[in-house]
Amino acid sequence: MFTAFARAFKTPDLRKKLLFTLGIIVIYRFGAHIPAPGVDYAKVQQCIDQADSGGLLGLMQMFSGGALLQITIFALGIMPYITASIILQLLTVVIPRLEALKKEGQSGTAKITQYTRYLTVALAILQGTGLVATARSGALFQNCSVGDQIVADKSVFTTIIMVLTMTAGTAAVMWLGELITDRGIGNGMSILMFISIAATFPGALWAIKESGKLADGWIEFGTVILIGFVMVGLVVFVEQAQRRIPVQYAKRMIGRRSYGGTSTYIPLKVNQAGVIPVIFASSLLYIPALIVQFSNSQAGWATWITDNFVTGDHPYYIATYFVLIVFFAFFYVAISFNPDEVADNMKKYGGFIPGIRAGRPTAEYLSYVLNRITWPGSLYLGLIALVPTMALAGFGGANQNFPFGGTSILIIVGVGLETVKQIESQLQQRNYEGFLR
Repeated sequence: MFTAFARAFKTPDLRKKLLFTLGIIVIYRFGAHIPAPGVDYAKVQQCIDQADSGGLLGLMQMFSGGALLQITIFALGIMPYITASIILQLLTVVIPRLEALKKEGQSGTAKITQYTRYLTVALAILQGTGLVATARSGALFQNCSVGDQIVADKSVFTTIIMVLTMTAGTAAVMWLGELITDRGIGNGMSILMFISIAATFPGALWAIKESGKLADGWIEFGTVILIGFVMVGLVVFVEQAQRRIPVQYAKRMIGRRSYGGTSTYIPLKVNQAGVIPVIFASSLLYIPALIVQFSNSQAGWATWITDNFVTGDHPYYIATYFVLIVFFAFFYVAISFNPDEVADNMKKYGGFIPGIRAGRPTAEYLSYVLNRITWPGSLYLGLIALVPTMALAGFGGANQNFPFGGTSILIIVGVGLETVKQIESQLQQRNYEGFLR
C-alpha cells in the first residue's frame, strides 16, 4: 500500500490532484479555528471543557470538526449542505418537476445541484441564526457559569454580522468541496466530511484516557482502540457486501451489426441506505428534548421526557432509537430504489433476469430481494449506532467521549473506501499496481 502511495506521488497529474486536495483540507481546517466576530474565545474554551453535547447538537459538532461549539467562521460546516441534499433527494420523489429534471441527464442534475446550493444558503442562515441566538442566551453550554458572556455585544448589528459570517463560511466550505471534486481526488463534500470527523478522534481518545480509572486510563484507552478496530472491520465487511442479481441482454441485429448478448448484474448493497437512517433517527429523537429545553416547563410530561429521552442510556431511548433506524432504513431504500423503473429500463433495452419474466414479475422479484437484504442491513445499522451507548458501560459509563460512533465509523469507512478505489482506478489506468490486491 505504501508503495502504491509512492507511485501515486510519482505520477505528475495524480500528484497534482493529491497535493491540491491536501491544500484544500489545510484551508478548511484553518478556517475551522478562526473565531466568528463578537465571540470571546477564552470563555468559549472555558465552557467547552464543561460541555456535555449530545443529540443533534453532538451530530452537528461532529460534522463541523469541532468548530460548532467554538463558534468559528466554519461553525456550521457542511451540515447545511448535507441537509439540503437529503431534502432535495426526498422532494425528487414527491415533486414531479424535480423528478423530470432528474431524468434529463446532465442538464437536469446541474439544475438540481443549483437548487441544492440555494437551499444550503437558506438553511445556513436559519441554522446560523439559531446558533447565535443560543450562544447569546447562554443555552449553548448548559453547565457553564460564563455561558451568557460568550457573546459580549448582544446588539442586533453584531448578531447580523455573526450570522452573515457563518453563512459565508458555509458557502466557502461548499465551494471548497466542489473544488476538490473538480480538480482533486474523490468527492469533495465526502472528503471534507471525512476530515471533520477524523479531526475529533485524537481529542476524544485522549479525553477517554484522562477520564479513565484503570491503570491511569490506559485500560479504557486500549479497550476503545480495540472496539474501534473491530467496528471498522465489521463495517468494511458489511459495506462491501452486496447481492448481485444476474441480468442477461438478448442479441439484437441493427443493420449488419449485432448488439447485446452480454451478461451483467445489478449490485444491491446490504446497507443500501448508508448513514441516512442514523441521521434521521438522531434528529427526530432530539426534537422532544428541544421542546422541553425551550418550554422550560415543569409539568409531568416534561419531566418524563427529560428522564427517558434526554439521557441516551435509558431503555426507552435505546429501543426508540433502534426502531426508528430500522424504519428509516426501509423508508429511504423504498424512495431511493424503484424496482418498477429498473424493470422498465431492463425491458426497454432487452434485458431480463434468468428465470424471471420481463416487466411486472421482474419488479416484484427485485422488490422481494430488496426487502430481504434490507432487514439485515437495517439491524446492522441499529447495532452500529448503539455502540456508543453501550461502550465503556463497565468503566463508569463514560461513553460520551466514545469516538467510534455509528455515524462516524460509517462515514469514515465509506469515504475512505471510495477514495482509495478512485486512486486505484487512476493507477491501473497507467499500468501501476493499485491499493487493493
